[in-house]
Amino acid sequence: MNEQDLRRLLTVSVEDVLPSQPATAGWDRARRTRRTRRAVGAVALAVALIGGGTVAALRPSADPPPDRPVAPTPTVGPTHAGPVQRPPAELTYPPDPLARLADPPTVPLSERPVRQALALYQPLDEEGRAVGPVRVLGDDGVVRGLDVVTLAPTRDAGGNEATAVKPGVLSPDGRWAAFAQTNELIMVDLTRAGVRRIPLDGYLELVVWASDRVLVGGDNRTYAVERDSDAASTIDVSAWNVVAPDPSAGREAALIEMIGERGGLTLRSRTARDATIRSEQRITADALPAPYQVNEFYGRGWLHGGRIATGAWIVSGEMDGAEGAAVLDARTGAVTHLLDLGRDRAKGCCPVLGWDNRGAVLLRLDPAGLARWNPETGEITGIVRDLRGVVALAG
Repeated sequence: MNEQDLRRLLTVSVEDVLPSQPATAGWDRARRTRRTRRAVGAVALAVALIGGGTVAALRPSADPPPDRPVAPTPTVGPTHAGPVQRPPAELTYPPDPLARLADPPTVPLSERPVRQALALYQPLDEEGRAVGPVRVLGDDGVVRGLDVVTLAPTRDAGGNEATAVKPGVLSPDGRWAAFAQTNELIMVDLTRAGVRRIPLDGYLELVVWASDRVLVGGDNRTYAVERDSDAASTIDVSAWNVVAPDPSAGREAALIEMIGERGGLTLRSRTARDATIRSEQRITADALPAPYQVNEFYGRGWLHGGRIATGAWIVSGEMDGAEGAAVLDARTGAVTHLLDLGRDRAKGCCPVLGWDNRGAVLLRLDPAGLARWNPETGEITGIVRDLRGVVALAG
């Protein structure tokens, strides 16, 4: 046997013999295991990185998305009601400063004059006689008793009486009150609790403020009295028919009268200084649905911007002579809105008392109370209920 055969024999014989250095073999196996784990870990890390990138791509960004132009959402404008409206069966009574008129006086005016009065109120009994002092509601919410003057009822030549407090006696700025009395006009400075008396001839019944003048009349005669000088002169305008001017219109604003009855209702405009007639035009109700029309106006009319509000007797779908309130265009004489108050009310129940600064009409409603009517939307809400008496509001 030569050397090459001997080497082959020895190689075959040791193939099944276990290694003589097991630690070294173990480290070799461990290295192979670590290499395998590192390979698996690398694969897992790659998978994680790929998956994480996918998730990150799908997850919404924390930063807000860039602005994109969006078509504007159309806004709904105010609801416009029809030309003829009716009050709800039950009025709601949201909080209102005028609701304090129902409270009794807590202090006399002489002790605590007002900065500005919101309203005057004369309580009446069931016979229509004055009960207690005139209440003066200030803009501070305090109700005062008018104690600086004693007012007599107004009288006409026939002896008919009425309370001295009427719509129109309170100045638009709430600082003065003017009361018609027989043979005199009484003016009360509510900010100082002062009283002035201006002698005038005749049975005087009605008062309306026209800027810084007081128009006072009755017995077919009307005077224009300057507030600051007491100078008085007669003026050719009816104290019964003249519309209370818009306070914002100034001293030279035209005087407007509403006269006549159904078929002959007329809007008459006069100059402010000497009451010269400027124009006359027929009052029309063409915008109202049949059979609605106006028979006659009653109470004081009130101008606000280009609109006049007043109480009226109307023809409705139920009757001829129903109670109502009307809004007219002061330029054209057209009746634009009508409040149908129905048939189950006392005659002359619901005179208009003026406008508020949001374009709503303030009026009396029977049973005794005050309400606010927005002709544009048709919304009607209560102000104060069970207020038996006469109310005068500031302009």
